[in-house]
Amino acid sequence: MNDKIMILGIPVDRVDYEEALTIFDGFMTGSSFHYIVTPNSEILVNASKDQELKQVIEDADLVIPDGIGLVYASRILGKPLHERVTGIDFLGRTLAYLEKSGQAIFFLGSKPGIAELATVKMQEKYPKLRVAGVHDGYFKEDQEEALVEQINSSKADFLCVALGSPKQEQFIYRHRGELNMKAAIGVGGSLDVWAGVLKRAPEFYRNNGLEWLYRFLQQPTRYKRMLALPIFMIKVLFSKG
Repeated sequence: MNDKIMILGIPVDRVDYEEALTIFDGFMTGSSFHYIVTPNSEILVNASKDQELKQVIEDADLVIPDGIGLVYASRILGKPLHERVTGIDFLGRTLAYLEKSGQAIFFLGSKPGIAELATVKMQEKYPKLRVAGVHDGYFKEDQEEALVEQINSSKADFLCVALGSPKQEQFIYRHRGELNMKAAIGVGGSLDVWAGVLKRAPEFYRNNGLEWLYRFLQQPTRYKRMLALPIFMIKVLFSKG
């Protein structure tokens, strides 16, 4: 059993990068399907109001603390997380793992052409990485069964879904019984960052938990989403009381 902390009534695994990768290794060498979610403050606030999303996270096999707000909340709640484990950095480590193990990944999501470009960039970094297939994120619900068949036919071992939350988590959860592979993960804008169409916050911002500020400076129209962090912290304070 993984060590967990309850934040707004939702379980989050108290793992660092190495512990998360060890658990991932267990998934990739096992015989059943597992899925990983990477919630930040905004996702937990939404899940606290959305029973369906909450259930998706509760049923996940690994819940990675992706978001500085979760680290702050864990300290307030008296059970500090070991560290923030960002989804994109964890995913990078899984690619290194797959390159070594010889297992294949499928990239699903983003605009047409982005997954292909991300594949080129990642194979430059991990030359032996096997990419079983790619598909953009523009598909309708009645096309999902055919898409799942395409993913399964690719013989991928690991599925990377970049549809944004909660769509990516819901897609994986909805098809968890049909996906014939070892594991799947929702990764938000990771493909866009890898493809170079979305700029990631500089190291200073990342190291100081200020990625939210960088995103706001880059996209002021995101201000409504930025409100999720203070709302999250207020909810955590009240939940402690």
